[in-house]
Amino acid sequence: MGLYILISVLILMVSALIILVVLVQNSKGGGLASNFSGSNQYMGVRKTADFLEKATWTLAITLLVLSLTSIFVIPKGSTPVNSATQVEERAGDPLPVPTTPTPGQGQEQQLPE
Repeated sequence: MGLYILISVLILMVSALIILVVLVQNSKGGGLASNFSGSNQYMGVRKTADFLEKATWTLAITLLVLSLTSIFVIPKGSTPVNSATQVEERAGDPLPVPTTPTPGQGQEQQLPE
């Protein structure tokens, strides 16, 4: 159970990071890279765009691997549950249908004296 929670938290963190990285990018080639347009910068425009693209791919692959890993660590119950057998068991024990009393049922008729 603890490993499943750990992987779930990691999936949430990677999802938040990938959202942020995608939002920083600009589809026209701007985004964060346009802020570093000076030629003397340590990371120029092209290097920033390359870094953001590599970060996006890395986070996407990490999210895929974590999602596939979570399948194997899902906590399982002690007995397997089959919905078809549950339906058959319920069909064998139908709920009692309530009956409405008809007029005069359960009452003694009184004759006038």
